[in-house]
Amino acid sequence: MGYAIAERLAEQGAKVILVSGPTALKISHENIKRIDVTSANEMYEAAHNAFKDCDGAVMSAAVADFTPVVVADKKVKREKENYHIELTPTQDIAASLGAIKKDNQVLVGFALETNDEEYNATKKLAKKNLDFIVLNSMNDKGAGFQVDTNKITIIDRNNNKQEFELKTKKEVAIDIVNKIIDTVK
Repeated sequence: MGYAIAERLAEQGAKVILVSGPTALKISHENIKRIDVTSANEMYEAAHNAFKDCDGAVMSAAVADFTPVVVADKKVKREKENYHIELTPTQDIAASLGAIKKDNQVLVGFALETNDEEYNATKKLAKKNLDFIVLNSMNDKGAGFQVDTNKITIIDRNNNKQEFELKTKKEVAIDIVNKIIDTVK
């Protein structure tokens, strides 16, 4: 989804910085500068470095909510006993950008939810100081990950809600970019 949004923004004349985790996806527009990262911490740093000098950010990456406290540098061999991994909350990139967002910047978040979807998305919208949030449901067939389609609902800070039917991610990107354009007007 992030790649489709980056492409659409670039087609509209925006200079885009795409911070991306590992993927086989490629970029094709000259207005897109790609920064590759391999960890949530690297994504946090890259997002902060880019955000201070930009007009806005679209936070579409599905960064894990938790990170292992200890990362093994070698294969962990199977033992007869249970293996426990201690997790710590990952730095919340969207919330940290929302805390430093200037009045002239637009911040868009995503919420992938499985229950109480609108309630949780609306809570996230306010908590992270977003201009609008794109809600995806794991309950919608053909939406989310590993497919080229998505079904979204956009909720803005005035609690206006737009529901869209299942579309290709390229078509969904058009809807999201149109909402960004309406937000900055």
